[in-house]
Amino acid sequence: MADLCEGGNEPPDSLKAKVEKFKYLGATVTNINDTREEIKHRINMGNACYYSVEKLLSSSLLSKNLKVRIYKTVILSVVLYGCETWTLTLREEHSLRVFENKVLRKIFGAKRDEVTGEWIKLHNAELHALYSSRDIIRNIKSRRLRWAGHVARMGKSRNAYRMLVGRPEGKRPLGMPRRRWEDNIEMDLREVGYDDREWINLAQDRDQWQAYVRAAMNLWVP
Repeated sequence: MADLCEGGNEPPDSLKAKVEKFKYLGATVTNINDTREEIKHRINMGNACYYSVEKLLSSSLLSKNLKVRIYKTVILSVVLYGCETWTLTLREEHSLRVFENKVLRKIFGAKRDEVTGEWIKLHNAELHALYSSRDIIRNIKSRRLRWAGHVARMGKSRNAYRMLVGRPEGKRPLGMPRRRWEDNIEMDLREVGYDDREWINLAQDRDQWQAYVRAAMNLWVP
């Protein structure tokens, strides 16, 4: 094996392992470029972090602001690792929102019903009014747009740029096509008023692109 590796020679095909998925820099990469498993794994990792600090989040000794900071630094940063490359469907968005609402309910607690005097859960809108920060999906979309602009401005020799503009050989399978990462970028831009498919040209203007990133970050979605 040492002889094969000398001089930078690649090993023969018989020694190359073919796998359906592998870990790279902490993220799961699949042979069909499916991010659903990675998103599920990130939510599970976030749950592990949540349960490790659950007592702190429910403690009456800590302020709500400090608990929110714990969520953002300890939990949210784990969940959103590598989110710039995620392709989200409505199902994944729902799962991420459910996770965040669970954490926020632990932070802000329940409220007392003015009529019955019973303690009841806060509604989602009430939670995010108290949270007063962009929600997890806004976070993902703004980070994804920021990364897309960075890749679009890379040199043409960079692998990330070549993968962005390249078109693979062959045909997509029959049936409803899976949502692509670029589809998400176009959808994110439409939400903030840009409805042109030639977004790579727009991204060359750094200031203008940053304006769209900020708009995606601050857009309120009920």
